[in-house]
Amino acid sequence: MTSDSDDALTWDGDEASAPKDPALPPGWNAVGKGSRDVGTIEGDGTITPAPSDEQAGLSTPMLLILGIVGGVYLLYTVGWIVGGLRLRPLASFLVADAMFLPWFVLAIAAPALWFLASWVLTRGRAAWIRVAVLLAGVVLLVPWPFVTVGVVGS
Repeated sequence: MTSDSDDALTWDGDEASAPKDPALPPGWNAVGKGSRDVGTIEGDGTITPAPSDEQAGLSTPMLLILGIVGGVYLLYTVGWIVGGLRLRPLASFLVADAMFLPWFVLAIAAPALWFLASWVLTRGRAAWIRVAVLLAGVVLLVPWPFVTVGVVGS
């Protein structure tokens, strides 16, 4: 008869593992850490897994596109600042400063507003729609005062 010193501390069936799919009977709610992993037991004895509320993260190509387009929008913001400041003396002959300043501020904020609006309004849509809207902003928001006059301009 061989006996182990740990035999006195164990019972038959102790080595059984926990159930693979933890579940609660109907009417019970799991709370606390790990409560999202607990399903429910249906009337016929089947276990319904807990619903998953997690959304998948962005893919690597989408992150790259967002980074590149975000950098282009940042450059556009700098271009609108530089181009608008170069255009201000010429614009003062045509319009009052009270008319120039709000549109100048709006032109500076336009790339950031477009990025934010396209991010929020295309949430839940296909990725190609979000990319198309972002690329439309790249085409529409070109800082023309900077492109035509440049930094040194004539």
